[in-house]
Amino acid sequence: MALGNSSFVTEFILLGLSDQPYLQLPLFFLFLIMYMVTVLGNMGLITLIGPNSHLHTPMYFFLFNLSVIDLCYSTVITPKMLINFISKNVISYMGCMTQLYFFCFFIISECYVLTAMAYDRYVAICKPLLYNVTMSPKVCSSLLLSSYLMAFSGATAHTGCMLRLTFCDANTINHYLCDLFPLLQLSCTSTYINELVNFIVVGINIIVPSLTIFVSYGFILSSIFRISSVEGRSKAFSTCSSHIITVSLFFGSGAFMYLKPSSAGSMDEGKISSVFYTIVVPTMNPLIYSLRNKDVKIALRKTMSRTKF
Repeated sequence: MALGNSSFVTEFILLGLSDQPYLQLPLFFLFLIMYMVTVLGNMGLITLIGPNSHLHTPMYFFLFNLSVIDLCYSTVITPKMLINFISKNVISYMGCMTQLYFFCFFIISECYVLTAMAYDRYVAICKPLLYNVTMSPKVCSSLLLSSYLMAFSGATAHTGCMLRLTFCDANTINHYLCDLFPLLQLSCTSTYINELVNFIVVGINIIVPSLTIFVSYGFILSSIFRISSVEGRSKAFSTCSSHIITVSLFFGSGAFMYLKPSSAGSMDEGKISSVFYTIVVPTMNPLIYSLRNKDVKIALRKTMSRTKF
């Protein structure tokens, strides 16, 4: 019955978001609608940015990759979450480790792609004369490659440390996905190294990107306040504020979940917090970064007119 890594557990049971019977059906339809919006919104952006040459700029290059990441990590998490609302959700040991790996990979990728997007906006608004040189295709590709390399190293560290643990009898995960802290609570061996690695890796991947983003937006807002046109200043501030709210929600809920010892607080609070960065933010990103954007609206009209023709 034991696996190659000395684990006695061959499958886990995911408890889900809530165990209240009267909430199961409403929550199922709520998150199903949000998942459909996430898929349609991000797939829409991907299909719009690809064929429209006027959207082949650094900003839309990063937005394209953000949409791919949001689509992928929503698909890694949400279908299993929806199953929890209608039936008992069992996941195999290797399925759980696979979900953990891809969840970590995509969530860390998002941290750094959001950082690259904030840096792109900083250069565009604060240093417009140097924009074409600073955000050259080579620089953009290097930033994106660095994002994926950081995600690969972080996901490998988290999953590798999890694979070294032994799970003896307890196999009920108090969560709707195979996440770090709920799994650590089930281990029957020491988790000290895991918690140390978690704190270092998560600390780097939350603190460094969030500080970079907020410093970038600080300079952007400073430039906006110097705009003489009241209408222009109001429009720019409205756009930046919506971006800041989304980024704050993403990094704030992530920090609340991971930048604390695994034994601290209630896991139920952690589940509620994780809904924001796993479900809400991927749903909001297409709306925040695209539907209020004039270039995307033009591309949408062109695509629809070609389809009608």
